[in-house]
Amino acid sequence: MTSLAAFIHRHRWQTLVGSALLLVGSVALLLRGGLLTGGTIRDLESEHTQRLIRDVLGHSPDVTFVAVFQGQEAARAMNEALQPLRRHPAVLSVQTPEDAGPLLGAAMRNDRTHAAFALITLRGEPKQALRAYPEVRQALQSTTLRITCTGRIPFLHDLDQTLEHDLLRAEILSLPLALLVLLLVFRTGVAALLPVGVGGLSVLGGIAVVLALSHRLDVAQFTVNVCSLIGLGVAIDYSLFIVSRYREELAAGSGTAAGPTYQAALVRAMTTAGRVVVFSGSAVGTGLAGLLFFEGSYLAAMGIGGAIVVLLAVLFALTFLPALLAVLGPRIHALPVRLPKLPLPQRFWHRTAHRVMRRPVLVLLPTLAVLLLMGVPFLHLRLMAADVRVLPPAVEARRGYELLRAQFGEAAANRVEVAVHFPTAPALNPQRISALYDLAQRVASLPDVRRIEGVVDGNPAYDKQSLSAALLVPDLFALPLVRTAKKLFVGEYVVLLNVVTDAASDSARAQSLVRFVRQQRRVADGTLSVGGPTANDMDATAFILQRTPRAVGFIAIVTLLMLFVMFRSVLLPIKAVAMNFLSIAGSFGALVWIFQDGHLFIHEGRPVEPALPPLLFCVLFGLSMDYEVLMLSRIREAWLRTGDNTLAVAEGLEKTAGLITSAAAIMVAVFGAFALASVVLVQAVGFGMALAVALDATLVRVLLVPATMRLFGAANWWGPRPVAWLRKRWRGRHHPVAW
Repeated sequence: MTSLAAFIHRHRWQTLVGSALLLVGSVALLLRGGLLTGGTIRDLESEHTQRLIRDVLGHSPDVTFVAVFQGQEAARAMNEALQPLRRHPAVLSVQTPEDAGPLLGAAMRNDRTHAAFALITLRGEPKQALRAYPEVRQALQSTTLRITCTGRIPFLHDLDQTLEHDLLRAEILSLPLALLVLLLVFRTGVAALLPVGVGGLSVLGGIAVVLALSHRLDVAQFTVNVCSLIGLGVAIDYSLFIVSRYREELAAGSGTAAGPTYQAALVRAMTTAGRVVVFSGSAVGTGLAGLLFFEGSYLAAMGIGGAIVVLLAVLFALTFLPALLAVLGPRIHALPVRLPKLPLPQRFWHRTAHRVMRRPVLVLLPTLAVLLLMGVPFLHLRLMAADVRVLPPAVEARRGYELLRAQFGEAAANRVEVAVHFPTAPALNPQRISALYDLAQRVASLPDVRRIEGVVDGNPAYDKQSLSAALLVPDLFALPLVRTAKKLFVGEYVVLLNVVTDAASDSARAQSLVRFVRQQRRVADGTLSVGGPTANDMDATAFILQRTPRAVGFIAIVTLLMLFVMFRSVLLPIKAVAMNFLSIAGSFGALVWIFQDGHLFIHEGRPVEPALPPLLFCVLFGLSMDYEVLMLSRIREAWLRTGDNTLAVAEGLEKTAGLITSAAAIMVAVFGAFALASVVLVQAVGFGMALAVALDATLVRVLLVPATMRLFGAANWWGPRPVAWLRKRWRGRHHPVAW
């Protein structure tokens, strides 16, 4: 850090030019855009079923969306509105009630409410269909009918638009709030603007890289929001650490002449706070690396994107920021701002530190009880993948979904999708039809099953022989109907069945139905697989739960090793990891209580997105290390100087508590702005991170950490003798801070 600070000071203008070039490159990547998705997980059974359905239909079921038409003379006006789409190059097919025939068409109309819907299928894979959708939607217009579109592609499009709006609003809200906190801390406009500038550079660069990655990897749409949230928070925090220490060194008087004073202060700030930034960035990067254990899912790409954002935050904090400080020199004190004093001055932290030192047990037990009590709701966590219901009610895709449920209940009913793959073609023969008939009979007899859709429907009025004859050698009367059914449900090797159920997709009854159907693996010589919303939720949840212990173990072990290397203590790393688990548990419990159970500002509680707990854990575990390392570094400085554990803990708390609460206030402002998002998933991420940081910076760092360190005494600093010997041989005895 000393060498880097000296190098940056000598080459400050070249460093600023290099930062400007990186900014230009980021803007170029932003203008290119990306190919974001709704987030997928590969190699799930439900995803395999989707591929089999695509083989039968000739296209992915995700590229078909629903357009609901409302108004008088809906049939005629609907055909007029759909006419441009029939000729549109991005549209593969359009199916109206008239196109579907009398049997299926009747379910696509509601004459009582003058409503009908059409099915519009786009060309290409979902990414290409999503890119073409805005133009197709623009072409679908009517002067007499109300048109509302819903389905997977409209949902992803509207989600993207809503997330962009949420991101812009969050940044408009969070940056002024962060600037206000920085003004309260620094009392000068120039010093307050520096961290905001570093944050802006980091976020622009991070989002640009994420969009570039989306052309190669499956990157979920809300990855941009999450990376922006992480990058802005950590970049401002890291800059705050360095600028605060720099001003502290200036105030302490590193010299008398303007040049040597500012250069010496910069070197000292980089040697101390810069080292903390490197370690903190490594800790956050380690946490995000835990997402790589979810390989095959969008979480892995999110971990890569988040790690790049953090890397940029560290890079700009250690290069761009000190270069600016070197150029500014005494102008760091420019633009003084008269503001009221902070509500928590240093003497408050002095009194707090000594009170905690005097009564550590009375502080420890109640604080511990509060955090554990907050974590209790997490014990009844339920998980469910995000769907159109995460959107606000006013968004078109959500309105279309609710309209479809209200006007066409059968079409919007929950469906368990069953695909049976046979080893040879054709898929249908007498033995296979008999096995499919038996399967449909067993499933149709279950209490929550409304009916079976397919070439076999579980109707006991038909026997196996007559059904087999009707499917294999249909008479002239039945031929059109059989052809339509085979087109929808029979491929060369695959036969599809849809189990229509009254159970909601996120209910335990629907999950029991999926488990029952999956027990029927062998159908004649074919193999059965199950898909649909419920199966996808179950598979995604199982995928997350299977990999979470390894990710958690990796993060905890690597963090323990990093803390051990930094502080050469056995007890401090264990204590730090335990404290992290406590603050995260309190945040997770509150998250379940609010977003799943539907309290406070959430009026429609729903199960938590499966990716949310591991994502928050991986991010928050690293972020919590920021404050832990900052506090322990100052405590260790005092311990090396005095050898008195009680005095060192009190001094460390007194020196860092104000900075930690200021940094936490900035993060809470940034994360809290995202908690005001319209999309429930982003709300949950923003709220969970804001609460975790608030708990960590107050209850944990100000109360729990000093109380436990006071109780452990000199044992805090015990380390194996070989480590101390190696350090002395390698670094010498005169660098107590730099190692």
